[in-house]
Amino acid sequence: MEKFIDYVLQFGNLNKQQIDLITGKATELELRKDEYYWEAEKMVKQIGFLTDGVIRVFYYNNKGEEITRYFIDENHLILSGNSIDEIFTPSEYLSAVTDCKLVVFSCQDWKEISEIIIGWDNIIQKITAKHHNEKITRRSELVSQDGTRRYLDFIQKFPTLVNRVPLSYIASYLGLTQSSLSRIRKNIR
Repeated sequence: MEKFIDYVLQFGNLNKQQIDLITGKATELELRKDEYYWEAEKMVKQIGFLTDGVIRVFYYNNKGEEITRYFIDENHLILSGNSIDEIFTPSEYLSAVTDCKLVVFSCQDWKEISEIIIGWDNIIQKITAKHHNEKITRRSELVSQDGTRRYLDFIQKFPTLVNRVPLSYIASYLGLTQSSLSRIRKNIR
Protein backbone atom coordinates (compact mmCIF):
# COMPACT_ATOMS: atom_id res chain seq x y z
CA MET A 1 0.00 0.00 0.00
CA GLU A 2 2.83 2.34 0.88
CA LYS A 3 4.36 1.93 -2.60
CA PHE A 4 1.08 3.06 -4.16
CA ILE A 5 0.75 6.13 -1.95
CA ASP A 6 4.42 7.06 -2.46
CA TYR A 7 3.96 6.76 -6.21
CA VAL A 8 0.78 8.86 -6.29
CA LEU A 9 2.43 11.58 -4.20
CA GLN A 10 4.98 12.10 -7.00
CA PHE A 11 2.13 13.53 -9.09
CA GLY A 12 0.26 15.64 -6.57
CA ASN A 13 -0.34 16.41 -2.90
CA LEU A 14 -2.65 14.56 -0.55
CA ASN A 15 -3.28 15.22 3.12
CA LYS A 16 -3.45 12.50 5.80
CA GLN A 17 -7.26 12.37 5.69
CA GLN A 18 -7.22 11.84 1.91
CA ILE A 19 -4.52 9.16 2.19
CA ASP A 20 -6.58 7.42 4.88
CA LEU A 21 -9.63 7.47 2.60
CA ILE A 22 -7.62 5.93 -0.26
CA THR A 23 -6.00 3.24 1.88
CA GLY A 24 -9.37 2.45 3.48
CA LYS A 25 -10.88 1.67 0.09
CA ALA A 26 -7.92 -0.33 -1.25
CA THR A 27 -7.23 -4.03 -0.86
CA GLU A 28 -4.11 -5.98 -1.65
CA LEU A 29 -4.23 -8.78 -4.19
CA GLU A 30 -1.65 -11.46 -4.90
CA LEU A 31 -1.54 -13.21 -8.25
CA ARG A 32 0.47 -16.37 -8.73
CA LYS A 33 2.47 -16.86 -11.90
CA ASP A 34 0.14 -17.56 -14.88
CA GLU A 35 -3.01 -16.35 -13.07
CA TYR A 36 -5.14 -13.80 -14.89
CA TYR A 37 -5.68 -10.29 -13.61
CA TRP A 38 -8.36 -10.00 -16.26
CA GLU A 39 -9.57 -12.04 -19.22
CA ALA A 40 -10.87 -11.08 -22.64
CA GLU A 41 -14.64 -10.72 -22.87
CA LYS A 42 -15.09 -10.74 -19.08
CA MET A 43 -16.24 -7.51 -17.45
CA VAL A 44 -13.55 -5.69 -15.46
CA LYS A 45 -14.67 -4.58 -12.03
CA GLN A 46 -11.48 -3.19 -10.50
CA ILE A 47 -8.62 -0.74 -10.88
CA GLY A 48 -5.15 -2.01 -9.98
CA PHE A 49 -1.67 -0.76 -9.24
CA LEU A 50 1.17 -3.26 -9.65
CA THR A 51 3.59 -3.06 -6.70
CA ASP A 52 5.60 -6.24 -7.38
CA GLY A 53 5.95 -8.50 -10.40
CA VAL A 54 5.33 -8.47 -14.14
CA ILE A 55 2.04 -8.79 -16.00
CA ARG A 56 1.80 -9.57 -19.71
CA VAL A 57 -0.92 -8.11 -21.94
CA PHE A 58 -1.72 -10.44 -24.83
CA TYR A 59 -4.39 -11.56 -27.28
CA TYR A 60 -4.95 -14.43 -29.68
CA ASN A 61 -4.60 -13.78 -33.41
CA ASN A 62 -6.82 -15.42 -36.04
CA LYS A 63 -4.50 -18.47 -36.07
CA GLY A 64 -4.97 -18.97 -32.34
CA GLU A 65 -1.41 -17.82 -31.50
CA GLU A 66 -0.73 -15.72 -28.43
CA ILE A 67 0.58 -12.28 -29.34
CA THR A 68 2.20 -10.24 -26.57
CA ARG A 69 1.30 -6.56 -26.85
CA TYR A 70 3.31 -5.28 -23.91
CA PHE A 71 4.45 -5.87 -20.35
CA ILE A 72 3.39 -4.07 -17.19
CA ASP A 73 5.98 -3.91 -14.46
CA GLU A 74 6.12 -2.35 -11.02
CA ASN A 75 4.63 1.08 -10.36
CA HIS A 76 2.05 0.97 -13.11
CA LEU A 77 -1.64 1.69 -12.85
CA ILE A 78 -4.00 -0.74 -14.58
CA LEU A 79 -7.17 1.12 -15.48
CA SER A 80 -10.30 -0.28 -17.07
CA GLY A 81 -11.54 1.52 -20.16
CA ASN A 82 -11.65 5.22 -20.87
CA SER A 83 -14.05 6.18 -18.13
CA ILE A 84 -14.86 4.83 -14.70
CA ASP A 85 -18.57 5.07 -15.60
CA GLU A 86 -18.40 2.73 -18.58
CA ILE A 87 -18.60 -1.03 -18.30
CA PHE A 88 -15.30 -2.31 -19.61
CA THR A 89 -15.01 -5.66 -21.34
CA PRO A 90 -11.43 -6.07 -22.61
CA SER A 91 -10.39 -7.81 -25.80
CA GLU A 92 -7.05 -8.81 -24.25
CA TYR A 93 -5.79 -10.92 -21.39
CA LEU A 94 -3.62 -9.72 -18.51
CA SER A 95 -1.68 -12.61 -17.02
CA ALA A 96 0.97 -12.72 -14.29
CA VAL A 97 4.40 -13.58 -15.72
CA THR A 98 5.80 -13.73 -12.19
CA ASP A 99 4.14 -13.82 -8.80
CA CYS A 100 2.57 -10.37 -8.46
CA LYS A 101 1.25 -8.05 -5.79
CA LEU A 102 -1.27 -5.35 -6.56
CA VAL A 103 -3.22 -2.70 -4.74
CA VAL A 104 -6.78 -2.87 -6.09
CA PHE A 105 -9.93 -0.77 -5.85
CA SER A 106 -13.45 -1.64 -6.92
CA CYS A 107 -14.63 0.66 -9.69
CA GLN A 108 -17.25 2.04 -7.28
CA ASP A 109 -14.63 2.85 -4.60
CA TRP A 110 -12.38 4.45 -7.24
CA LYS A 111 -15.29 6.61 -8.36
CA GLU A 112 -16.00 7.65 -4.76
CA ILE A 113 -12.36 8.64 -4.25
CA SER A 114 -12.61 10.71 -7.42
CA GLU A 115 -15.76 12.44 -6.20
CA ILE A 116 -14.41 13.18 -2.69
CA ILE A 117 -10.78 14.18 -3.33
CA ILE A 118 -10.44 17.40 -5.28
CA GLY A 119 -7.51 17.02 -7.66
CA TRP A 120 -7.56 13.18 -7.68
CA ASP A 121 -8.58 13.05 -11.33
CA ASN A 122 -5.72 15.43 -12.18
CA ILE A 123 -3.22 13.18 -10.38
CA ILE A 124 -4.51 10.09 -12.19
CA GLN A 125 -4.47 11.95 -15.51
CA LYS A 126 -0.76 12.78 -15.01
CA ILE A 127 0.03 9.15 -14.14
CA THR A 128 -1.94 7.88 -17.13
CA ALA A 129 -0.21 10.32 -19.50
CA LYS A 130 3.21 9.23 -18.22
CA HIS A 131 2.40 5.54 -18.72
CA HIS A 132 0.87 6.16 -22.14
CA ASN A 133 3.97 8.05 -23.31
CA GLU A 134 6.20 5.23 -22.02
CA LYS A 135 4.15 2.65 -23.90
CA ILE A 136 4.22 4.62 -27.16
CA THR A 137 7.97 5.24 -26.88
CA ARG A 138 8.63 1.56 -26.23
CA ARG A 139 6.47 0.33 -29.12
CA SER A 140 6.90 2.93 -31.86
CA GLU A 141 10.53 2.22 -32.68
CA LEU A 142 9.94 -1.52 -33.03
CA VAL A 143 8.15 -1.09 -36.34
CA SER A 144 11.15 0.14 -38.32
CA GLN A 145 13.93 -1.92 -36.73
CA ASP A 146 15.45 -5.28 -37.59
CA GLY A 147 15.25 -8.11 -35.05
CA THR A 148 18.67 -7.52 -33.50
CA ARG A 149 18.02 -3.81 -32.98
CA ARG A 150 14.58 -4.57 -31.50
CA TYR A 151 16.08 -6.97 -28.99
CA LEU A 152 18.91 -4.57 -28.05
CA ASP A 153 16.35 -1.80 -27.55
CA PHE A 154 14.22 -4.15 -25.45
CA ILE A 155 17.21 -4.84 -23.19
CA GLN A 156 17.83 -1.10 -22.87
CA LYS A 157 14.19 -0.11 -22.24
CA PHE A 158 13.26 -3.10 -20.04
CA PRO A 159 16.50 -3.94 -18.22
CA THR A 160 14.64 -5.50 -15.31
CA LEU A 161 12.46 -7.73 -17.52
CA VAL A 162 15.03 -9.60 -19.60
CA ASN A 163 15.71 -12.21 -16.92
CA ARG A 164 12.16 -12.28 -15.52
CA VAL A 165 10.14 -12.91 -18.68
CA PRO A 166 10.22 -16.15 -20.72
CA LEU A 167 11.99 -15.89 -24.07
CA SER A 168 8.81 -16.90 -25.93
CA TYR A 169 6.96 -13.84 -24.56
CA ILE A 170 9.81 -11.50 -25.46
CA ALA A 171 9.96 -12.98 -28.97
CA SER A 172 6.21 -12.46 -29.40
CA TYR A 173 6.45 -8.88 -28.15
CA LEU A 174 9.27 -8.19 -30.62
CA GLY A 175 7.44 -9.85 -33.53
CA LEU A 176 10.04 -12.62 -33.82
CA THR A 177 9.99 -16.38 -33.62
CA GLN A 178 11.60 -17.88 -30.56
CA SER A 179 14.31 -19.53 -32.68
CA SER A 180 15.13 -16.18 -34.37
CA LEU A 181 15.45 -14.52 -30.98
CA SER A 182 17.69 -17.35 -29.75
CA ARG A 183 20.00 -16.81 -32.75
CA ILE A 184 20.07 -13.06 -32.14
CA ARG A 185 20.93 -13.58 -28.47
CA LYS A 186 23.67 -16.05 -29.39
CA ASN A 187 25.20 -13.61 -31.91
CA ILE A 188 25.34 -10.63 -29.57
CA ARG A 189 27.01 -12.42 -26.65
